[in-house]
Amino acid sequence: MNLFKKVALLSLLTLSFALLLAACGQKNSDTSSSNNSTASKKVNFLETSELLTLNTTDEEDFTSFTAQNQVFEGLYGLDKKDNFVPAVADGMPKTNKAKTVYTIKLKKNAKWSDGSAVTANDFIYAWRRAVDPKTAPGYASLFKDSIKNATAINDGKMPADKLAVKAPDDHTLVITLKKPVPYFISLLSFETFFPEKQAFVEKQGDKYGTDAKHTLYNGPFVMKEWKGNTSKEWTYAKNEHYWDKKNVQVGEIHVSVAKDINAGVNLFETKKADRAPLSGDYAKQYKNRKDFQTENDALINYLRFNQKRSGKKTPLANNDLRHAISLAVDKDTLTKQVLGDGSFAANGLLPKNFVQNPKTGADFREDSGDHLVYNKAEAKTYFAKAQKQLGKKEITLDLLGDDQDTTKTIFAYIKDQLENNLPGLKINVRNIPAKTATQFTRDGNYDMSLNAWMPDFKDPWTYSSLFLSDYYNNSMGYSSKAYDKLVNSTETTLATKPEARWDAFVKSEKILLDDDAAILPLYQRKTAVLQNPNLSGVQKHAFGSPYSYKYIRLK
Repeated sequence: MNLFKKVALLSLLTLSFALLLAACGQKNSDTSSSNNSTASKKVNFLETSELLTLNTTDEEDFTSFTAQNQVFEGLYGLDKKDNFVPAVADGMPKTNKAKTVYTIKLKKNAKWSDGSAVTANDFIYAWRRAVDPKTAPGYASLFKDSIKNATAINDGKMPADKLAVKAPDDHTLVITLKKPVPYFISLLSFETFFPEKQAFVEKQGDKYGTDAKHTLYNGPFVMKEWKGNTSKEWTYAKNEHYWDKKNVQVGEIHVSVAKDINAGVNLFETKKADRAPLSGDYAKQYKNRKDFQTENDALINYLRFNQKRSGKKTPLANNDLRHAISLAVDKDTLTKQVLGDGSFAANGLLPKNFVQNPKTGADFREDSGDHLVYNKAEAKTYFAKAQKQLGKKEITLDLLGDDQDTTKTIFAYIKDQLENNLPGLKINVRNIPAKTATQFTRDGNYDMSLNAWMPDFKDPWTYSSLFLSDYYNNSMGYSSKAYDKLVNSTETTLATKPEARWDAFVKSEKILLDDDAAILPLYQRKTAVLQNPNLSGVQKHAFGSPYSYKYIRLK
């Protein structure tokens, strides 16, 4: 999907290992067990980076996604199994036969933290801001791909009030789509589709969402003590105006920024934290402990192969060279011995346990199978062909990534694999700050780069669209008419034909990987953590916001 915002997220995702640190003070857990009042139950969490914004129609990052999901709520949310459940909506949508008009009723007891009602117009106002070119974030693409007139508005050809969303009354929302969108309900659980109260936002002006006091909330918690994007701490406090407050069983969640994973482990070991993430040596060291656990992710880390640089073809424009590299990396060893955090080899673009066949229920990975599996002998054969076609015995390529320790470790492994398994191939590793690495990737100033993708919504499109010829962030020089035709058909002629649409996604993955070796999927991440058994209910999601804290419980 053409999401400019994903570029900002990629810099964080490319870190791969600097995701959310969640921790809750053990001492607080112990004392809370003797006091059953919700207000007395306070937990302490850690984040690896500062909170940048609470404006859901602004550019965002992982920490902002997590924070917004605690203090705001959209029409629908996710349960612990990532099923869609009504939130502000009072039931599931009603649609017309063509699946292009959605009518949604709102709960009459949904309120803002000032006690006023959440209305249909709050959604309309926020969505208009999300597509208006004066205020739109990168995620305007989600609206442009779905709601009627959103593209014209975002292009400046139509006023924002022409967005095809109406409110017949305060508690009814009618949405007209430009075409059937199979994953539209998933979009309605995404942060950029959350409501905003017009009177409040306009009163705050540019300060809206920049600190706790200039933000209004409708989620399970309200924000306290957050003084802006340089703050090292903030607090989620139970929202007494929340419609489902009876199910919020903690009074406060205090958050501090701790960017070092080692620091998190130390807090856990000194009983000042109930939860700390692990990777690499730490994961291997603690994996046999009773308080060790892993969490599933739908995030795929992969190598991008750039076929065109500064307008000229790179050696990676050669199909045999791409295949040689793709088959020369032992991904099982990478995940089991180098990472050791439960992550596992990815032999496809789409992750395991993410989407299922609409007819049989089979997982996508089961239907599509494995692609680009490590095979040293075949890799050598492809490399010999590439050397002959390119007229070179020695080929040198840059490998670009951020400067995090774990990325450096992965790169050392990949360099060793490629140079040893493909004699004549030289890899120059370039580890630079994440922001710069992201810009270099966007500009096409690289040969190979490490990237990652976590889905915004539950549908294969969120992955498959990344490699369309006209995708905004397809800075790889990759273009396939066959691939484009199949993927685009899932949004047009096959949009209302689930089985045929599924088959198109399966076939397109085979073109991308088996035929073109356009990228090399490396591994699907699992998050390894140490967690005190007194803490439960931290919901990890496979798409959208990484975490929900509404159902946190302390024994």
